[in-house]
Amino acid sequence: MIIRIQIAQLNLLVGDVAGNAGRVIDAAAKARAAGADLVVFPELTLTGYPPEDLLLRPEFLARVESALERVRVQAQGITLVLGYPRRVAGGLFNLAGVIRDGVLVAEYAKQALPNYSVFDEKRYFQPGGEAVVFEHRGLRLGLSVCEDIWSEGPTAAAAAAGAQVMINLNASPFHAGKQVEREALVGRRARDHGMTILYANLVGGQDELVFDGGSFVVDRHGQVQGRAPQFEEHALLVDLSADGAPVTGGATPQRDEPADEALIYQALVLGVRDYVRKNGFSGAVLGLSGGVDSALTLAIAVDALGATQVEAVLMPSCYTADMSNEDALEQAQRLRVRTHTIPIAPAFDSFLAMLKNAFADQAPDVTEENIQARCRGVILMALSNKHGRILLTTGNKSEMAVGYATLYGDMAGGFAPIKDCPKTLVYRLAHYRNALDPVIPERVLTRPPSAELRPDQTDQDSLPPYEVLDPILRFYIEEDQGVDAICARGFDEAVVRRVTRLVDRNEYKRRQAPPGVRISQRAFGRDRRYPITSGF
Repeated sequence: MIIRIQIAQLNLLVGDVAGNAGRVIDAAAKARAAGADLVVFPELTLTGYPPEDLLLRPEFLARVESALERVRVQAQGITLVLGYPRRVAGGLFNLAGVIRDGVLVAEYAKQALPNYSVFDEKRYFQPGGEAVVFEHRGLRLGLSVCEDIWSEGPTAAAAAAGAQVMINLNASPFHAGKQVEREALVGRRARDHGMTILYANLVGGQDELVFDGGSFVVDRHGQVQGRAPQFEEHALLVDLSADGAPVTGGATPQRDEPADEALIYQALVLGVRDYVRKNGFSGAVLGLSGGVDSALTLAIAVDALGATQVEAVLMPSCYTADMSNEDALEQAQRLRVRTHTIPIAPAFDSFLAMLKNAFADQAPDVTEENIQARCRGVILMALSNKHGRILLTTGNKSEMAVGYATLYGDMAGGFAPIKDCPKTLVYRLAHYRNALDPVIPERVLTRPPSAELRPDQTDQDSLPPYEVLDPILRFYIEEDQGVDAICARGFDEAVVRRVTRLVDRNEYKRRQAPPGVRISQRAFGRDRRYPITSGF
């Protein structure tokens, strides 16, 4: 006897409960047509993940109940395992439910509620406390939800209750190296408890988070027996024998893990695509300076949305080098993107004239540099408003960390694709994209980076070399190491103290920055929450 199960790796929209229910019903019909008699969906299928404070609205939970009833009635001829929130005995739980022939035959409440990093589940949910095992065609299947598989207890309890197969519903966000971690952990659980485990993951972008899919099945020896692709919807069919063992010709060959750059680039593209489309924008606009940050952002935008949906704006000043304009135009031509060239001199001169008396007897300084950046911000926001296209900012993590950015200037915009990418990673990603197709002019990758806000300016006038700066930032921001610990790694103490002071004093800027794609384990925003006013 063969039991065919399909893992429906879907891209769902948070809050669109009726639409998500429709996706479930449609996917169930397709799974049935493919010969499956059980279909598994991701965590919180009906609400999307994370629904955040929508869970506090009674109307929202009422919609979930209506959607669950609709699924129960309309999805016939196949057993469904799907996720949803529900109030039970006065508490709200993150549930996995089993529906068979219109009947809700089992419900499992998530036991391990993550409350770290980007997760706030204890704000909303009560933890479950019991294993749930249900029978399907003579096979005993246990249920778990996401974080449960990372804890020993829920899997052990399901095994003790007689589960031969564990179904694990997930909304597990991407960061570099995450898929390797998942497969290793789930494989260990399978070996320890002698059971097959089906890992069903969400795919798609949701604000800062990107869910990369990569659903898979491991046998009781911990060997991967099937994988879904990352960063796209997929229906993964899994055939099990009567004792729950995957029916295959042997273990799926160990794949060559893609380089971090390849996975991160795919995550950035998916994050931009879903943020733009799910929020109803017709496309995107961005400032193209001839530097590497805007060059990479343009390539990501075009790969995410298509060239016809992207506009690039050149805004030269008297400090802009000819090569910057030349390289920007060349890249736009290679990508077949429409461009506008709008010099900022008239606006900049007007502001200086307006401020002449107020600035009397004061030498030019960073104020005038910031006015140039803010002139550009006004131009870009005007085009965004007029054309209904979201403004993508082009700042990187190194700049955001130390405040090397202008409020209401180059920070103005709706979404920041490379916000979590340090400058050294930006260069690696640009080289990766060029290896696929050389869309970024080589000179952009070799010339010293510069904001071009004063004569002969380079970033290194204000900052340590990025090869020094980025490791210090990683230790301080992502690993919470102190000055002494960082200096012990061989960094100059004066440089470390200067960098860490810059990070601390620029929290107020980061609070006002647009959201951006999270690709690390400690991004600014949801991950790292520091006080603006602090005596630490």
